[in-house]
Amino acid sequence: MEEVEITKDMIREIPAKIPMTREQALDPEWLSQVLSHISGGRRVARVELANVYQAMAAKVLLAVTFEGLPDKVYKLCIKGFMDFDMDSPEIHTIAMRESNFYIEIAPRISMRTPPCVAVVTDRTANKSVLIMADMIAAGVHFYDAREPLTIPQVEDTLDQLARLHSHPELLQGRSWIPSRVDEIVAGKYPTWDKIQDLMHDERRGDLPAQTLNANFLKRGMEALANLNVTLPQTILHGDVHPGNVYRMADGKMAFTDWQLIQHGHWSFDIAYHINSVLPVEIAEKEERNLLNYYLDKVQEHGGKVPSPEEAWEHYRRAPVYGYYHWAITQRVRPVEITHQAFRRLGSAVTRHESYRLLGL
Repeated sequence: MEEVEITKDMIREIPAKIPMTREQALDPEWLSQVLSHISGGRRVARVELANVYQAMAAKVLLAVTFEGLPDKVYKLCIKGFMDFDMDSPEIHTIAMRESNFYIEIAPRISMRTPPCVAVVTDRTANKSVLIMADMIAAGVHFYDAREPLTIPQVEDTLDQLARLHSHPELLQGRSWIPSRVDEIVAGKYPTWDKIQDLMHDERRGDLPAQTLNANFLKRGMEALANLNVTLPQTILHGDVHPGNVYRMADGKMAFTDWQLIQHGHWSFDIAYHINSVLPVEIAEKEERNLLNYYLDKVQEHGGKVPSPEEAWEHYRRAPVYGYYHWAITQRVRPVEITHQAFRRLGSAVTRHESYRLLGL
C-alpha cells in the first residue's frame, strides 16, 4: 500500500462541527466531510487508529483510506482539545490561534513546520482542530529536556526562529496574535501563591532562594512586560522548549505546537530556547556565540538586529519569561522533564542576574 505524502499546499480551512471526543474525531462520516478536498470528494472507506497522545491537547494518530483508492493510505494526526477535563473559552482561543497560524502565517514563512491538511473551524463557537501529517510515521524524532540538542542542532533551530522573527510585518492586521506577557501579568493564569508552592516542590533543585521566590518572578514578569512595550515587536513561537522541537528524517530541525503564538521581543524566544535545550554548563559556555549566530541569521533573512552588546543585554533579561512557564507546569510527564527545564531556566535567571537587570 502506498503512503501518500502530506504537503503544506494541501491545507484548507474547513467549516464543520468540531469533535469534542476522540470517538467523534474518528467518525468516517465526519472525516469524509473534512478531507473531501484531498480525496476528490470520495468517502472514507477505512479508519485505523494508530495511537493517542494525551497532554493538554490530544493527538490522535490514524490511517485513512478512501473509496476507489484502496492502495493509497493517508497517515494523519488530529490535534485538538478532545476528551479534555478543563474545557473553557481560553482553551479554545489558544487552539484557534494555532489554527490561524497554519492558515495565515505558515504559508508565508520559510520556517519548517508540520504539514497541515485541514484546519477545521467553527468560528461562531471559536473552536477548531487541526488535521496534520503523522510526523512519527514520517520518521521524525521528538525531543524533551532529558535529551539535550547538539550545538549544530541549536544553530539549525536558531536559524528557523530567525526565519520567523525577521518578518515583523506579518503582525499587521492580525489582532488575534496576543502579547502573552501582558496576559500573564493581568492575572489570567495560576495565582502567585500557587506558583510559589510549585516552585518549592521537587523541581527546585539547588536554585538560590531569590530565584525560587515567586514575588521576584511576579515582579520580574511585570518589569519584562513594561519593557516589552518599548521594544520592537515580531511574531514569536512563545514555547520553544525541546518538547516542541523535532528532527526530520533528513536530520533537519523544526518546531511544532504553535498554541502560544504571540507578539513580543525576539529575546523572549531566544533566551528561552537556548537555555531550555542545552545543559547549564554548555549554555553558559556557548550562549553568546549562539546569540551572535542568531543575529547573523536574522540579517541574512532580511530582518533588523541591534548591536551585539545591546542584544546581549536583552538576552540576559529574557530568561524570566521561559522560567515562568516551567514554574507553572503541572501536567507534563514524566516529572523529570519539568524538573530539568525549570532548573536550566532558573540557572539562567541566576547566572545572568536577570532580576537585577530588570530593576529589581
